[in-house]
Amino acid sequence: MKVILIVDVTGLVDKILFEKHLKKEGFVPIEDEEFAYEGDTTTHLENTKAYILDIVNKGLKKTDFDTCKIIFQVGENPMEAYVFNKKDDGFDGVGIG
Repeated sequence: MKVILIVDVTGLVDKILFEKHLKKEGFVPIEDEEFAYEGDTTTHLENTKAYILDIVNKGLKKTDFDTCKIIFQVGENPMEAYVFNKKDDGFDGVGIG
């Protein structure tokens, strides 16, 4: 299944390092789109969600940033949105709608 990932990050110190990490993990930038990436998955939806949250978290830790929100879609499944919580050092789910 195709995966689309949109990252809304402020204060990112090293975008090249961040994107290099995402690319290594299978997410390539979408041409002419800022902080938009695509990849493929063959795993169950819940495993894919956990993987995306983990790789973005690790990418963020490679550099400094102020805030980060992500939203993604796996195949035809509805979008999921998360915001990074620096206090808890991880992503929290955000309701849509």
